Amino acid sequence: MEIKPRILYFGTPVVLLSTENDDGSPNLAPMSSAWALGWTVVLGIAADGQTAYNLRVRPDVVINLPGPGQWKAVERLAPLTGRTPVPANKPRFRYEQAKFEAAGLTPEPSRLVRPPRVAECPLQLEARAAAVQSDTAGEFHIVEARVLTVHAAPELVVPDTEHVDPAAWSPLIYNFRHYFGLGPELGHSFRSETAGTVEALDGLGNRG
Repeated sequence: MEIKPRILYFGTPVVLLSTENDDGSPNLAPMSSAWALGWTVVLGIAADGQTAYNLRVRPDVVINLPGPGQWKAVERLAPLTGRTPVPANKPRFRYEQAKFEAAGLTPEPSRLVRPPRVAECPLQLEARAAAVQSDTAGEFHIVEARVLTVHAAPELVVPDTEHVDPAAWSPLIYNFRHYFGLGPELGHSFRSETAGTVEALDGLGNRG
């Protein structure tokens, strides 16, 4: 069956981006178009939003990764924009400068960049935009953000290592405009450097 969905968020992680406004106040925006290549995170953001404006003039950004428990806070942010006047293509949005307060989230000072981190997010990536360019349609900005340092909740880190424990970390997933967490582990890649919670299966379904 050939279909034409309105959006293609086929199970992508939710991210909260912290940037800095002209007056030094923080802007906080949810998005779900992010992927990592090494220590570079590529972000897709609306070209007419406050986040895009901020990153064009001030490259500092924090990529905050909420867990499933933060989905209601994310949804409180969803209809808000830090852009005034509200862009014409966002008729259902309303202007809000105090995004942290509106979402019920706590700003936490960053170490290397100016925008604050989101204290409630288990993973926080301080980063700096190295490149900001338009997509082919001119509707979005594609941002290449170089991660400078990573903050992780202690319970997510494998003891005596620098590894995030994938059995302890569950991202908030945006699945065709619905929120989900992860299910049980199915297995792990041959490149994994951490032990899995289930044994690997061989090609015949036998435990190897």
